Amino acid sequence: MTSSRRGQWQTAAEILTRVSREPGITRAAVAHELGLSSSSATEVTAKLRDLHLLSETPAPSRGRGRPTTLLQAHPSGPLALVLDLRQSNWRSAVVALDGSFLSQDDRRHRTRRPQVVLGNLRRAVTDAQDQYGARLQVVGLAVPGTLRDKYMLQASALEWFEMDLDSVTAGTDVPLLVGNDATLSGVAEARTGASVGAGTALHLIIEAGIGGALLIDGVPIQGASGAGGEFGHTPFGDRSRLCPCGARGCWNLEIDGRALARHLRDPEPDDPHTYTHAVLARTDSAARHAVEQVVTAIASGIAGLVNAHDPDVVTLGGLAVPLRAAAEQTFTTAYLEGLMSFRRAAPPPVLVAAHQSDGPLRGAAALALDHLTTEHAIATWAATH
Repeated sequence: MTSSRRGQWQTAAEILTRVSREPGITRAAVAHELGLSSSSATEVTAKLRDLHLLSETPAPSRGRGRPTTLLQAHPSGPLALVLDLRQSNWRSAVVALDGSFLSQDDRRHRTRRPQVVLGNLRRAVTDAQDQYGARLQVVGLAVPGTLRDKYMLQASALEWFEMDLDSVTAGTDVPLLVGNDATLSGVAEARTGASVGAGTALHLIIEAGIGGALLIDGVPIQGASGAGGEFGHTPFGDRSRLCPCGARGCWNLEIDGRALARHLRDPEPDDPHTYTHAVLARTDSAARHAVEQVVTAIASGIAGLVNAHDPDVVTLGGLAVPLRAAAEQTFTTAYLEGLMSFRRAAPPPVLVAAHQSDGPLRGAAALALDHLTTEHAIATWAATH
């Protein structure tokens, strides 16, 4: 490839990145954001149309000025399959280059045995290959556990330990990209959700336990080995309690259905998520008191993380949202009391995440689209189109 050709793919990659991150963007807006002349933008987008990477449709007229076009994924262009593995179910979606979901599916686990669950995910990959052929270019996978590359060190909610995830795409020649579900939810919020534009954002999500991500300019801080963001395993809880992770006093044990059951003197639930919703539906004083105790633990821990990381904004997803709503004043009091005094006059806002249940899937899509919009991926696609 000549230097001019490399330059072409660089500009193409920048344009496709804008399209993937700003659905509905126009060619004129892309040219403005990238500092391109109108003729350069027209030339490159025409090439991307020829390669079946983009399609263009007339943009709605906005008064005076030159007409422009909306940039969208080409109907024959590359696709990603994204998967979201959860404690009780798994979800999938096929994603086009502009971030649009072409199809979605949601299936419950009949068993949590790793070989069965991972086999089901691999079947979803091969089914997508059968349907879309070479258009399927990458698989993104969100998992509820601690990761090192494609190796899951532990997933307490699934009771999985030391699991190689490469089997999900084994024998398919489709690359697999894996991320922690809470981290990917944070990426989705930073890209197209409640923390867009925040320099420093803290995202937290409660399902079975709590996880999250600290993001700087939209990029998650993942630590030396990629296992950062395990906020649920900070020692904000009772140190007499042993967490399945092996540590004592984990915050995880104080903030979900397991804590509610303990306060209500019920057996530990097999499905903390469903149990939490059942408790939230109750109106008796015992349930209200249990919820208030859990909400206090959530808000106090958030205050501790705010003191440590100094975010512009905090976003909440999953069960954190209905739990907070059930005891809003309790949450506010515990949050403010946990903050250092100088922060209380203007505390970082704690916002409801925009993507909620779709957060991990949207984050896995962002991971996959970042791969599809690289110069290398575009050049590889162009070589066969």
